[in-house]
Amino acid sequence: MAGKKPAKKTVKGGAKKSSKKKVETYKIYIYKVLKQVHPDTGISSKAMSIMNSFINDIFEKIATEAAKLARYNKKPTVTSREIQTSVRLILPGELAKHAVSEGTKAVTKFTSA
Repeated sequence: MAGKKPAKKTVKGGAKKSSKKKVETYKIYIYKVLKQVHPDTGISSKAMSIMNSFINDIFEKIATEAAKLARYNKKPTVTSREIQTSVRLILPGELAKHAVSEGTKAVTKFTSA
């Protein structure tokens, strides 16, 4: 009888336990940034949902542009250089400058640690 597995236990009534699919969002990060900028300000769930959609949209635009740039240059990898160029192409003026400087700062911090 070696190697025999024990019978599987079921939930009463034969119903299977439903596991909720985990949905990834930027909500905690949006909230953290909000508290850094305006510690005494809150955000409604509808506004949070809009911000989350906005970040997903911008992420998709930047990723698509970075993939195109890598393809144009016959490179198999999307690097921080492609991301930076994509940000410069997609975001307008001053916003692009700030995004590039923050991104450079983040990459520098990551590589030094």
